[in-house]
Amino acid sequence: MQASDLELVALVVASRDQHAFGLLVKRHELLIRNMMLRMTSNHALADDLAQNAFLRAWNKIDSFSGKGTFKGWLCRIAYTEFLQSYRKRKSTAKTMEKFKAHNEVIVGQRANWDNGDAMDIDYALSKLSEIERNLIVLCYSTGLTNDEAANVSGLPVGTVKSHIKRGKEKMRNMLMTKEAVVR
Repeated sequence: MQASDLELVALVVASRDQHAFGLLVKRHELLIRNMMLRMTSNHALADDLAQNAFLRAWNKIDSFSGKGTFKGWLCRIAYTEFLQSYRKRKSTAKTMEKFKAHNEVIVGQRANWDNGDAMDIDYALSKLSEIERNLIVLCYSTGLTNDEAANVSGLPVGTVKSHIKRGKEKMRNMLMTKEAVVR
């Protein structure tokens, strides 16, 4: 029988059980890495931020109160790591410019993942505002609810819903336009 997140957290808090924390990392590693990758569009930076998030979670595990889910708490830590990195290095903007230049080379062609080209969804995400992109990633890539995304981002739930709705509409229009160009 598999232990729940709360049971594993209790073991870590009670005895600094590294094995229990390792299980939590294995359980949520892909989620956090994918979240960071979608937000940064940079594999190396995403891996660094995910690793920093797990280190911070280990150091702050005592602060997990059990309100909400462990996944939501961990996403909040990862999102904070992303924001701190963005503010310090402004590397996300540079990465998005490189991504944009790459996509301009393949205009008029359908992106081909096998050839290493960017996927259409990543292209559409890159064209959104930072807050729209981040909230869509939080809700759709990590599976957080709107309430959990509001908690992670520090925004009111209504604002989260508005940004997501607006971002989804922009993406839908971009993807439909891109598909029409390809045909």
